[in-house]
Amino acid sequence: MMQLAAHIELNLAALKHNVAKVREYAPQSQLMAVIKANAYGHGLIRIAHALQNHVDALAVARLDEAIRLRQADIADTILVLQGVSCADELQALQQYHLDVVVHTEQHVALLEASDLPNPQNIWLKIDTGMNRLGIRPEQFSVILARLQQCSSVATAIKFMTHFANADVVHDMSTAKQLQLFNATTQSVSGAKSSANSAAIIAWPASRQQWVRPGLMLYGASPIRTQSAAELGLQPVMSLYSRLIAIKRLAKGECVGYGGQWQADQETLLGIVSIGYGDGYPRHIRHGASVLLRGRRVPIIGRVSMDMLTIDLQACSDANIGDKVTLWGEGLPVEEVAEYAETIPYTLLCGITQRVSVLVKDAE
Repeated sequence: MMQLAAHIELNLAALKHNVAKVREYAPQSQLMAVIKANAYGHGLIRIAHALQNHVDALAVARLDEAIRLRQADIADTILVLQGVSCADELQALQQYHLDVVVHTEQHVALLEASDLPNPQNIWLKIDTGMNRLGIRPEQFSVILARLQQCSSVATAIKFMTHFANADVVHDMSTAKQLQLFNATTQSVSGAKSSANSAAIIAWPASRQQWVRPGLMLYGASPIRTQSAAELGLQPVMSLYSRLIAIKRLAKGECVGYGGQWQADQETLLGIVSIGYGDGYPRHIRHGASVLLRGRRVPIIGRVSMDMLTIDLQACSDANIGDKVTLWGEGLPVEEVAEYAETIPYTLLCGITQRVSVLVKDAE
């Protein structure tokens, strides 16, 4: 039987567990699952199908992602977070029955100039301090009045903002953003949404009519000071490979490109079939490890395109063909991200096409 080298396993039961955990945090809120960027590397269509009947809406960044979902017979409400930029894209929203974020005056002008067959469902985004997308609070009254008077806009306008630092639980800028958002929208009716994953957990007051979980759905912690396990989240993606060679190094011999690691004693070395060509971070710092036979085993030398090396001194009973965990149960992706001086989003989204995918617990 052929053995898989680099591959990911996706646990869809864990995905549904994490959805339930979101509902525990925000029982009064509707849940919009953020599945942009190929569902954070987990597979856009696959995750959308798995979430059907478990969430209230889906959110993607771009129009083409939303169209792909419709073409795959996903019937849920879908929100396009980055909006649209021309009349043809506005027509595509109508054709595929998509909701859209309005975040600039140009979007308003586009809607005013259009003659749509059906009023368009929109979310009006307010920039409360992220300084990325969204209208300024001082524009709100004028922009809202124009939208309310526009025949191409559905009457039930919803409102949203996005936090810059919700993952830092002692940073009061989140409270200030929420206060500004609430003050700006206090005189209008309509559903509101401000909470991303970090805010759902750390800022209870932000759990409004809608919440927008992303990272926590996939079982990674959005809070810098708390692990996923501490938050009751389960990893959906586990990254594995296998041991393809074992060899002995004499004291003083070096390993890998540049010879960055040198053996200070006779060393048992393992070669694992995975590298940056699969999405494992090349610039992983000293101290990072993998799991082999349930034990932490340190990575040594420089990660190359197809392989990395590990020190087997603490796992001398290892055999060629043994399964190696790069991240997953027992080795959180957040920990790997810290050693790679990046964030878990980058690692999850960075798995390359040559990595095989196995799906567990699919319905």
